Amino acid sequence: MNAVVGPDGRGRCPWGLSAAEYIAYHDEEWGRPLHGERELLERLTLEAFQSGLSWLIILRKREGFRRAFAGFDPAAMAAFGEADVERLLADTGIVRNRAKIEAAIRNARATLELDVPLDKLVWSFAPPLGRPRPVTLADVPATTPESVAMARELKRRGFSFVGPTTCYAMMQAVGMVDDHIVGCWRAT
Repeated sequence: MNAVVGPDGRGRCPWGLSAAEYIAYHDEEWGRPLHGERELLERLTLEAFQSGLSWLIILRKREGFRRAFAGFDPAAMAAFGEADVERLLADTGIVRNRAKIEAAIRNARATLELDVPLDKLVWSFAPPLGRPRPVTLADVPATTPESVAMARELKRRGFSFVGPTTCYAMMQAVGMVDDHIVGCWRAT
């Protein structure tokens, strides 16, 4: 699919027009460079929770995730125990999946054990600039060599629920790659 003109007359990536939450996310966040330990742990966590679900579900529950996971403070999340897992499994403000909840806690612990900041580690996998802009959604890959390498390294360092597709989605979300298609007003 090519860029689609929205009600405001701006061309957008087609996925960015189906709901108000998507329009705001597309226009204000997706593809913009993002740094910071909490911020990247949040995106990694949310992308993992999205696996197998619609991103719209995650966007609509985002504030619930922030509340439930202590604002994605790695130290606070790393201290979560079994009682917290049970609390989270009962929290209707998030996606209640034991494996994903336990992975989020494990990933916070892994973040604290890194010998480099999470920000530096994640951004070390940014591909070189100059990649051609996708013309249609069909031109947007699900994985890249960089996302495969990132997934492998994160897993080696104790992270889980971080496959190549999840890592590529995070790379898109945090602006490591810019997959706004040709004709989208956000395309740089």
